[in-house]
Amino acid sequence: MKLAAKATQKYILTLLVILQSAIVVTGGAVRLTGSGLGCPTWPQCTGASYKPVPHQAQGALHAWIEFGNRLITVLLVLVILLATVGALFWSRTYEIRAKRKIQALAAVQILGIVAQIVVGGITVLTHLNPYAVASHFLLSIVVIAAALSLRNRVLERARFVTERPIRQLSQVILALTALVITLGTLVTGSGPHAGDASAKRFPFDTRSVAWLHADSVIALFCLSIGLYLIFVVKGNQLELKYKVGQFIAIALGQGIIGYTQYFTHVPELLVAAHLLGATLLWLSICDFAFASHALTPKKNLP
Repeated sequence: MKLAAKATQKYILTLLVILQSAIVVTGGAVRLTGSGLGCPTWPQCTGASYKPVPHQAQGALHAWIEFGNRLITVLLVLVILLATVGALFWSRTYEIRAKRKIQALAAVQILGIVAQIVVGGITVLTHLNPYAVASHFLLSIVVIAAALSLRNRVLERARFVTERPIRQLSQVILALTALVITLGTLVTGSGPHAGDASAKRFPFDTRSVAWLHADSVIALFCLSIGLYLIFVVKGNQLELKYKVGQFIAIALGQGIIGYTQYFTHVPELLVAAHLLGATLLWLSICDFAFASHALTPKKNLP
């Protein structure tokens, strides 16, 4: 019975993380195919219809791409409801502090999807205002981190006590990763792939923002190598060393894709790969941050 319950937990929470991440990828597909206004209104797709209608002005393909993204959101809402109700049930046997954290992370999923729906509507109604588009993506990054943390806590994934310098360095890397991703949204919002030919762009010089983004990636890569070498020298906590190595591999791949797309005039397929890589990079560092931040056991008082 317990094995069946654990399997159910794992299935629901893994699906939650996958769908939260998929929204980022499908949202990127909407943007890269110029389908951001495929459904020109909200919550309807066009006029009084909630789904694309034949021969609508924006084109059937663009409409169905945008509508498909909305359908995934509906599926995500259902999974979030399952995960939230499940989290309330699963956390009953936890001590009060752990119980509150699980319930708070479940609440973030509910609040996050409501905010995403509202921001998504604003994005359409403002004709893909770049600030709304960027907010839509960055909000996904927050809820993805919360979904992964919820999964790790409920499934009781392994955590390791690490020295303070390692925790501090990992926090810097986590913050720098968030900065790298944020700068990436500025690059995209300043470049050619804004979701529609008529959409506004950020008022930034694309080359300057791209260089700043690349410099932050280099700094991230160097700090990550430094953290990896610390684990090599220590010779223990091999699982954490593996997680850092995985993060470095993804960061290296992202760097290669980023430079390639820059020098090849940002082709759509490479931009899509870069977006997927950014999501995987974020999942990787959030997973490491969770695993390396176990509380140090309190000493018994004399």
